[in-house]
Amino acid sequence: MADLTTQYMGLELKNPLIKGSSALTENLDGVLAMEKAGVGAVVLRSLFEEEIVEEMQASLDSMNTSSDLFPEQPGYYEHPAQYEPHSSEKYLDLIAQSKKRTSIPIIASINCITADEWTFYPRLVEQAGADALELNVFLMPSDTSRKASNNEQIYFDIAHTITQQVSIPVALKVGYFFSNVPSMLKELSGTDIDALVLFNRFYSPDFDIDKLSVTSSSVLSAPSDLATSLRWISIMSERVTCDLCASTGVHDGPALVKQLLAGADAVQAVSTFYRHGPRRAQEMLDFLSQWMNKKGYRRLSDFRGMLSQSRSQNPADYERTQFQKYFRGYRPEHSF
Repeated sequence: MADLTTQYMGLELKNPLIKGSSALTENLDGVLAMEKAGVGAVVLRSLFEEEIVEEMQASLDSMNTSSDLFPEQPGYYEHPAQYEPHSSEKYLDLIAQSKKRTSIPIIASINCITADEWTFYPRLVEQAGADALELNVFLMPSDTSRKASNNEQIYFDIAHTITQQVSIPVALKVGYFFSNVPSMLKELSGTDIDALVLFNRFYSPDFDIDKLSVTSSSVLSAPSDLATSLRWISIMSERVTCDLCASTGVHDGPALVKQLLAGADAVQAVSTFYRHGPRRAQEMLDFLSQWMNKKGYRRLSDFRGMLSQSRSQNPADYERTQFQKYFRGYRPEHSF
């Protein structure tokens, strides 16, 4: 019988499959559905830095506004029936309720781009009962006036600021738009973070050639997107000092196995649950168990990282980007 248990950021997981952050876990019903489906942990939908800052500013403005009403007057406080909790307040309640109703680790998520005004909030996340916090950081290097080092320093500032304020594990979910990906990831792993999640999925523009307008390309990932995270998990396995979690392009059991072979400590999936529903989780885990039994592996540690670059007979396979040699002998589907 295959043992799927694993550790991620010091948390005990019954298996390595994590439901990544998305609207599928923006409420308690979604969290409960994913736990029932069998995932090892759930990352709640992301709360954006802008939401936290905007609501904080609104609260300050309401306290500083000039008014004839005073706390002693009945009309000073809003009537409970009219009171609408802010997003940040709802989020803390979702954390608390999820912890009460589930037995798997609950990981909060904050999408952020600075280390400024919002950074008080992670302490509230910890107090609400979150088992860990994932910081989803993505800065598109599109500003030609900024140096790469300026953008990259923000990641370190965020990691340092947050890890100094909370005692729960902290993961940093990042993209791959760095001037030197392996060097950046290695340096980030040397901070006080507990894991790197490779990679976040960002908005991708497209053009409507009839309306001549900018639109969005597919929101969901495709199985072909697996190649990017698979490459970098393979390269960075055993070369960082924190855990590695794979994300993007994981749609089925074979993809889950591949990321573990690359060296991932845990694997996140989202798009496949949108397409196939929560039941997809058990299908993926069943495949993993059957594959392990077939190969004679009892634990994940028996094969984790087996195909990483550090253990490869031909490390250049992970770095080669000019693949003309692979087209030799390849037959086109149509004759010329």
